[in-house]
Amino acid sequence: MPGNLVPRLVEVDVYGGDAALQMAVHAFAASWVGRSLHQRGRMLYAEAWLDAAEIANLNSPQLFQYDRIGQRVDEIVFDPAWHALLGNAVAARLHNAPWAAPRPGAAVARAAGFYLQAQLEAGSLCPVTMTHAAIPLLLQQPTLRQWHVPLLSSCYDPRPLHGSTKRGVLVGMGMTEKQGGSDLRRNETRAEPEGESVRLYGHKWFFSAPQADAHLVLAQGPAGLGCYFMPRCLDDDRPNAIRYLRLKDKLGNCSNASAEVEFDGALAYPVGESGRGIATLLMVAARTRLDCALASAGLMRMALMEAIHSARHRHAFGGRLVDASLMQAVLADMAVESEASMWLAMRLAHASDGQTTEESLLYRLLTPVAKFWICKRTEMLIAEAMEVLGGNGYCEGFRLARAYREAPVNSIWEGAGNVMCLDVLRTLQRQPEAVEMLLAELAKVRGQEQTYDVMLDSLPKYLRHACEATARQLTGCLAQLMQAALLLQYANPDVASAFVQGQLSSGGAGGVFGAAWSGKDASAVLLHAWPE
Repeated sequence: MPGNLVPRLVEVDVYGGDAALQMAVHAFAASWVGRSLHQRGRMLYAEAWLDAAEIANLNSPQLFQYDRIGQRVDEIVFDPAWHALLGNAVAARLHNAPWAAPRPGAAVARAAGFYLQAQLEAGSLCPVTMTHAAIPLLLQQPTLRQWHVPLLSSCYDPRPLHGSTKRGVLVGMGMTEKQGGSDLRRNETRAEPEGESVRLYGHKWFFSAPQADAHLVLAQGPAGLGCYFMPRCLDDDRPNAIRYLRLKDKLGNCSNASAEVEFDGALAYPVGESGRGIATLLMVAARTRLDCALASAGLMRMALMEAIHSARHRHAFGGRLVDASLMQAVLADMAVESEASMWLAMRLAHASDGQTTEESLLYRLLTPVAKFWICKRTEMLIAEAMEVLGGNGYCEGFRLARAYREAPVNSIWEGAGNVMCLDVLRTLQRQPEAVEMLLAELAKVRGQEQTYDVMLDSLPKYLRHACEATARQLTGCLAQLMQAALLLQYANPDVASAFVQGQLSSGGAGGVFGAAWSGKDASAVLLHAWPE
């Protein structure tokens, strides 16, 4: 490599180089998956897979509504790189591991794999996370028993056939409509009963992963809004009555298809309690919201590694960039933020098992907290990482430009920031016992840092006066307190102390990385984050 040029970050073990993730996997009862994660960590940063991620995003999916003789086909064509990426994720059971291979720590092991996969390519995670979220609901439906085997398979099968005859299936979602958006109560799609099934009529403004084998759809039924399972193909493999109007031209997430569709008597089956479709789908959405936080934390981690790697190889003003004290402060602050986000997401993956009432309450309260905070902070961190690379960071040939366009979808999808904060308020009001569980969790590390104790002591009063106008401030406070508690309990002491003294004592100095750095040994934090 010629002097002062940065080589591609490739052929490294992204799990082996992530000491914090290894600590989290061990702390949350998933040590047994370590060898597998090392293997995936080496594979995901092989040059061929990095190339596939670029190709899949350069060659976006294309919709062909008609064939050459004018017949309606509604076919979506993907680049082979997309199929390779999605097949890779499915083979790793990122879509079904906790149910296909249940054991203690299974949700955490799957979350760690998902976090690593996001560092390679995030668009292909969309059908993976929706399937993962839908499976617990679908396994409870006796009428869908024929789908259970392919749902729990590790085979990727993109053929347009009825799900019961396939080696493996994926599930998408159709909830939002153009007149309502996040206000799902305004949905107008209607379900007309036909024996044990229904026929759906209407439209969906965002129909996620339209190539999936089935979708969970929200529609107005006889008892009100219901949730319906709509297969893509009928029993005889003919297409269901779903008309693809167009694929969305999105800012990012370019490898993945999102469609606008109309239903003209599409066959579907009721799932969940009649008339409680929103409640049913919100239980599903909780898992996708956690995956939004996990994927964002993964994007953070990828951007941090690229920034540190570049700073270590680039010389300016008489030395390596990484040895300049101001650059060290920025990178170390980013490293602490990235690690705090990972710990919060992995802690909630552990809670998602729901093995105790306390864990279920924490999961219910803190999942929207994590989605709101981590997704917001990811956008800022990636922008800072681009600055470390300078002009190269702004160019599409470098991975950070794609990550920067990818990041906002996790914040918007499944409920944007205000929706998350309102959900936090709703939980505080309707489930006050969740507050007790949260305070007990946060109290585990009382006495370790005075700054933390002061903020924790003020929290009960703050919670009592929570209102819509201050919901964002409260949600951010909960996120940072929980992150601090996790770092103090489990993480490297230098990282924990830096987070408390930087983020909690100064409020993050307006969110500008490096501005609140406490002056501790930044080089040690960077070596912990990503060894040279």
